[in-house]
Amino acid sequence: MTVYGSFPGARPRRLRTNPAMRRMVAETRLHPADLILPAFVREGVTEPLAISAMPGVVQHSLDTLRKAAVEAVAAGVSGIMLFGVPEDGKKDALGTAGTDPEGILQVAVRAVRDEVGDDLVIMSDLCLDEYTDHGHCGVLDSAGRVDNDATLERYAEMAQVQADAGVHVVGTSGMMDGQVGVVRDALDTIGKEDVAVLAYAVKYSSAFYGPFREAVGSSLTGDRKTYQQDPANSRESMRELALDLEEGADMVMVKPAGPYLDVLAKVAAEVAVPVAAYQISGEYAMVEAAAEKGWIDRDKAILESLTGIKRAGAQMILTYWATEVARAL
Repeated sequence: MTVYGSFPGARPRRLRTNPAMRRMVAETRLHPADLILPAFVREGVTEPLAISAMPGVVQHSLDTLRKAAVEAVAAGVSGIMLFGVPEDGKKDALGTAGTDPEGILQVAVRAVRDEVGDDLVIMSDLCLDEYTDHGHCGVLDSAGRVDNDATLERYAEMAQVQADAGVHVVGTSGMMDGQVGVVRDALDTIGKEDVAVLAYAVKYSSAFYGPFREAVGSSLTGDRKTYQQDPANSRESMRELALDLEEGADMVMVKPAGPYLDVLAKVAAEVAVPVAAYQISGEYAMVEAAAEKGWIDRDKAILESLTGIKRAGAQMILTYWATEVARAL
């Protein structure tokens, strides 16, 4: 019988003998600069409000949002992605709070920009779902379906008011056909050529968005399967990716991250622009819930999940643990 010792040069375990050795030969390394912090800001509150489905995450007041931005900078986090939550009664069919220069998201962008300047890349969610009374990401037609082209007109307005507020990057998350090109043209038209477009090129209709809908106070009934991607498909993702790049995307996103690492790896192998992945609310909630039950080691699970996302090809990772993990690295 041939035993393993007959091949004295072949011993991979020699490179796993202690923490220093494993650290030295690690192929994938997380760095604080890889991380982007998603943050929710709620209009009309003076204290942060807890999000029950996302322990440790809150709907910020403007003051606590400023503090969170400062803490992110100090930890070495690269960016912050802002989501606005308007006051009750301000939602309507067109999502007009999303294009109001004094809407909560625009106010939040200005507040963070005033607080940290260019020390943190300020990103804004460019979508209508937080502001519509029906909860969809676009304008509805007379039959109750999302009207792609009418929605694009609203996205152009959103891009311009967000850019005027001082955002560095707009995140086109609505999944309308042609959205990247329309947003790019809208920005260029007002002289905001330096504002970058992060295309949500690959955004699946996922069950893992549930806690996020509480976080933004979503009014949605039903689902978004007619415009978000089918979890069964991956070739479709590559078509979406190609279209967004052709329209001028500066960066591209895969969302969710964990259940779609195979797609993330395909995207990363295909493109020459930076690739982001969003570790979404359901991914966060599962780890926190299992850790609270004592079923897993929370800190190890967080680092393992983020390392897997980076190993699959993400250069930037949106995660609600961004500041915490950056401090620990």
